[in-house]
This record gives sequence, C-alpha cells and structure tokens, in this order.
Amino acid sequence: MIDLSAFEVLTFDCYGTLIDWETGLLDALRPILAAHAADADPEALLVRFGALETELEAGPYLPYRAILGRVLLGMGAELGFKPSVEEIAAFAGSMRDWPAFPDSRAALAALRTRYRLGVVSNVDDDLFAPSALKLGGPFDWVVTAQQVRAYKPSLENFRRAFDTIGVPRAKILHVAQSLFHDIEPARQLGLATVWVNRRKGKAGAGATPASLAVPDLEVPDLATLAARAGVTSS
Repeated sequence: MIDLSAFEVLTFDCYGTLIDWETGLLDALRPILAAHAADADPEALLVRFGALETELEAGPYLPYRAILGRVLLGMGAELGFKPSVEEIAAFAGSMRDWPAFPDSRAALAALRTRYRLGVVSNVDDDLFAPSALKLGGPFDWVVTAQQVRAYKPSLENFRRAFDTIGVPRAKILHVAQSLFHDIEPARQLGLATVWVNRRKGKAGAGATPASLAVPDLEVPDLATLAARAGVTSS
C-alpha cells in the first residue's frame, strides 16, 4: 500500500487506461475484416496487434499514424488480404473515435481537485487532442511519443516528463494499465505506480505484451483510485 496523500502529481498513460483502446481497435478493424471476408477471434486480433506494434515501436521512430498503418498491413498479410490505402488511412485515423472508459472523465475531474495531472502517451499530438477533449481536458502537462520521438517502454519518455513537470520524482505517482509499457519503466526510474487493471477477469494481456512488473497499488478502474484518494467522482 502507498500513501496517496504523499503525491502532488499524477501522471497517466492514456490508451488502455483512460481511453478504451481495445474496444476502439476492434471497432475499427471489424469493417475492414468484413470487407475482405477475413475472420479472427477478437482476443487473437488484440494479441497480434500488440506484437506487431511493439516490434515497430522498438525500431526507428515512426509517427503513430504510420505505426497503425503498418500494423494493419502486417495483420492483413497474416490473414490473407491487403488493405487499401483508404482502409489504412481510416484505421490510422480511428483513434479520434476511440471511446473513453465510462469512469475516466469524472474520476479525472475529481482527482484534479487534489493533484496536478499529466499524460505520458505513445501517440501523435494531433491524435491525442480529440481524446483529451473526451476526457475533459484536465491535464497540466502532455508528453507524447511524437515530442520525444520514442515509444514507451523507453525511459526517455518518462525523463522528458520529469523535465517538463519539474517536480521531484518522490512526489509523482504514475497510473497506467500496461505493466509492459508503463509500470516496468516507471519503477526502473524510481516512480511509485498504480496499475489500473482494466482487463481484470479476462485471460491474457490483450493488446499489451505481458510483464512481471509489480505495481505499488492495483485498482480495477479510475473511480476506485479516486475513492482511495478521498475524492468523489460522479
């Protein structure tokens, strides 16, 4: 257990933590698969997405739009079809429509009454902007992969956040769904962490690679974190 009153800043991963990226991904993939008469189990699609995305993000920097396009090409090759230029563009732009988790906006507003909030996200600036609006625009700081030209679990994204926020690490609590992308590198840098286990009750790690990282606190959703911090979300 950790003392939530000891922190001044909460930093968040966005996609998977605040925005329901697995629902968004599957909703964007379904019409493309249907157009090519391709069929796959949803959980298997998420696992393949995660593997392809991780491989691309570990290579030379590409904008996240390009990552999404290449992931779709890779999934198409595995399922026996080649997506069109229009389908690639639609899939890459679909992030604008990915829904927020039902509790995210209210919980962030509640947490903002006690903490300053930041985001450290593996995304392009223009793709994040519509998501920020869905969440109520609560963030004092936004650090994106585009700004750093690197993707978590790179430590550079967190180091940029430290420089941007300018608060001692002991006063920052990082909150995220992905053990691989967030909890593991944050702990390497000495940050306290909260794992928002959005996949609780589901088998496997979904669209995020598995990790043995151990958080300081696990919660099933953001509303629970707000309640533990003693602020009310509605």
